[in-house]
Amino acid sequence: MVEKSLRDAGEPGFLDGQFLIAMPGLQDGNFVRSVIYICAHSPAGAMGFIINRAQPVSFVDLLLHLDLMEGRDIAGLPETIRRFPVFMGGPVETGRGFVLHSDDYESESSIPVNEDISLTATLDIVRAITEGRGPKRATMLLGYAGWGPGQLEAELSNNGWLNCTATEALIFDTALDTKYDRALALLGVTPEALSTDVGHA
Repeated sequence: MVEKSLRDAGEPGFLDGQFLIAMPGLQDGNFVRSVIYICAHSPAGAMGFIINRAQPVSFVDLLLHLDLMEGRDIAGLPETIRRFPVFMGGPVETGRGFVLHSDDYESESSIPVNEDISLTATLDIVRAITEGRGPKRATMLLGYAGWGPGQLEAELSNNGWLNCTATEALIFDTALDTKYDRALALLGVTPEALSTDVGHA
């Protein structure tokens, strides 16, 4: 369970709070040109969220599906709430919703990811958002990305990913089409400069 893995992660791994940026040679269709925010990394494995993949399900769709509001009530919601961002967080448990958010919102189920960002995966934060009591910055993600013990380290050594320190601005940015290039720019790299066989003789 995601929440348990975060709580039990113990000492932070070297990828905690990092972005993973997919290399061109990464063949897994779930992760092509993806940028992933790693929330927990330990000897037991790693988990995080893709932050640049669109999700066809809207926030309004979710409110209706969860029976949190009726259509006539949704019509009265502010545009910013009706357009609340919903991304595809990863291929694991795609039916579950998670909210990454700034630390100005907290409930009993909120889990700190770092000093500034928390994760909440219960309906209380969805209700808070619809009532205007939600966090200042937030993104909902359906599903997550997960790796077993040693799996992510192996992918890194095989040049599947680049990694760099995550920035809060990029995590919550809704301009998805340019996120991959902007994440690479954090490393001073352009997509054209990447090679599918970097690091191999």
